[in-house]
Amino acid sequence: MKKILVTGANGMVGRNIVEFEKSKNYMLLTPSSKELNLLDRSSVDSYILKHQPDIVIHCAGRVGGIQANMAHPVDFLVQNTQMGLNIIMGAYEAGIKKFVNMSSSCMYPRNAQNPLSEELILLGELEPTNEGYAIAKVTSTRLCEYINREHQECQYKTIIPCNLYGRYDKFDPKHSHMLPAVIKKIYEAKQNNLDEIDIWGDGKARREFMYAQDLADFIYYAIENFESMPQNINVGLGHDYTINEYYQAIADVIGFEGKFIHDLSKPVGMKQKLIDDTKLQKFGWKYKTSLQDGIEKTYKYFINEVLNGK
Repeated sequence: MKKILVTGANGMVGRNIVEFEKSKNYMLLTPSSKELNLLDRSSVDSYILKHQPDIVIHCAGRVGGIQANMAHPVDFLVQNTQMGLNIIMGAYEAGIKKFVNMSSSCMYPRNAQNPLSEELILLGELEPTNEGYAIAKVTSTRLCEYINREHQECQYKTIIPCNLYGRYDKFDPKHSHMLPAVIKKIYEAKQNNLDEIDIWGDGKARREFMYAQDLADFIYYAIENFESMPQNINVGLGHDYTINEYYQAIADVIGFEGKFIHDLSKPVGMKQKLIDDTKLQKFGWKYKTSLQDGIEKTYKYFINEVLNGK
């Protein structure tokens, strides 16, 4: 049975990977930050030496939405860069041959033509609202490429998911991404009998959100077909929706019947961020959860577990 180290096992992506049905086929190492401090290289080295994983899936990171990224760019750049360098080099120098680096579509240039192909990395200016995080992700992605280039037996590959949502997401507006923040916002608006809700910007910006359990499904598919997986691969739906459409879809699930007001003074980030799924299709994987099903499942999780403090 292969032994897999999952960093960030308590985060949204990590917990979905750990709880996914195919996890029973592997022995998973899921250390807390106290057991494995990714900001401390000696902690990384001693953990790897002690537990001897066959594969590393690096999901850990300092994450957040536009507000968090804009408020703490130093932490987003420094902490994510340090974590990436420590775990990648720690695994590499320990002789681990397979490494899955979880990156982000935010590292694509802000003005790049959509859909965003894997070859666009570092071909333009980054989006200022999350530039620090993006720089850190570019660094880890390039390092994996360099390691593979120098030592082909070291398959250090990068998965670039689109935006994610689902179980174990954060629902605090100051720290969450758009979908969970909007779920909470519309739920509270309905509870308080509000007639209207504000949307940042004109709501015409387009985003691609995939249900997090689908990413977990891809991770195990990738591990089972690692030899043929591209060095860098986008993982997403291959289509997107406007912010307005997300608000309406969530309102439909929750039963909110008020109207939406656009706050044009607020930042909106990139106008579109749609991944090119050409390589993903060729690799033979496709998402399974529709937008409505994903929102319904996430809302049910919010009601039954988040609000009840489970």
